[in-house]
Amino acid sequence: MFDNKEHTNIEQLGEFGLIKHLTKNIKLGQPSTIKGVGDDAAVLDHSGKKLLVSTDMLLEGIHFDLAYTPLKHLGYKAIQVNLSDIYAMNGIATQVTVSLGLSSKFPLEAIEELYEGIYIACDKYNVDIVGGDTSASKQGLVISVTSIGYAEEHDIVYRNTAEEDDLVCVSGDLGGAYIGLQLLEREKQVYLENPKIQPDLEGKDYIVERQLKPEARKDIVELLKDIGVKPTAMIDVSDGLASEILHICKQSDKGCNIYEEKIPLDPMTFETAREFHLDPTICALSGGEDYELLFTVKQADYDKIKFKMDFTIIGHITDAAAGCNLITKQGNVHPLKAQGWNAFTNLT
Repeated sequence: MFDNKEHTNIEQLGEFGLIKHLTKNIKLGQPSTIKGVGDDAAVLDHSGKKLLVSTDMLLEGIHFDLAYTPLKHLGYKAIQVNLSDIYAMNGIATQVTVSLGLSSKFPLEAIEELYEGIYIACDKYNVDIVGGDTSASKQGLVISVTSIGYAEEHDIVYRNTAEEDDLVCVSGDLGGAYIGLQLLEREKQVYLENPKIQPDLEGKDYIVERQLKPEARKDIVELLKDIGVKPTAMIDVSDGLASEILHICKQSDKGCNIYEEKIPLDPMTFETAREFHLDPTICALSGGEDYELLFTVKQADYDKIKFKMDFTIIGHITDAAAGCNLITKQGNVHPLKAQGWNAFTNLT
């Protein structure tokens, strides 16, 4: 989504001119950044701490639709989804690299708008941009971000270290991003049928923002450290609650019981799901893109976390033989199934 009437052809700048133009205002703020943009490689110094690195790609038509995604929001989201991986390791994000594949339909002003969102996200989360690349693309817009961070070795949390009887917790609320996507898709179809009809998003700001402008949960990592709790296992919720808890259980060789009545749902998510004739619980289990943190903690830490409003205890870890189960509000037991995002579904 790009409405700027000024159009500067990127060919006028060339690749290196574009990179220089987009990065000319970068200001480095991390002590660990020795050298950022401008040489063959960035130079970082994390003083003996363990380096954390994660990469994600966002592709037009697969991960986002520019019919309803403002470029500034897209730039912001591209950074957030990558920082989330560092926080899911209980680490501190410090740098990113940003690479773009650009089709000829994008003028310079559009890419500036995208970068405005990137800069806002980096500034808010105190992250330096230290490199990247640009290339022509015949498939539309491609965004690849690599996030870099660090942690002391004893602070790092993996997916494969959950223990039997651990409590299962999740930050924030779930399902909102998926329902926001359904709402945006509906309004897109209405517009395509009649461009004179304006989008009807009134009163739905929260779920629309959950889809277009998610926030990585750096605050949860900081809160857990403040209260002296180290999770036994952790992952971010990018593909849906069910998929993520199954990752933890499979890699830890454990089972789990998740209680439907405990799964946190925002009232707007619940009500809008019903409007779409969708089960709110299924939206939380399989929707994805919430970028909340799902983690397990020891029973001994219960008193430290029981009154924290930032996350919810939704179940517990069991022996692997017990399986991974959802306990419904009626007390019925159903095997948990991952029905979340699959990047290769429907590709031919």
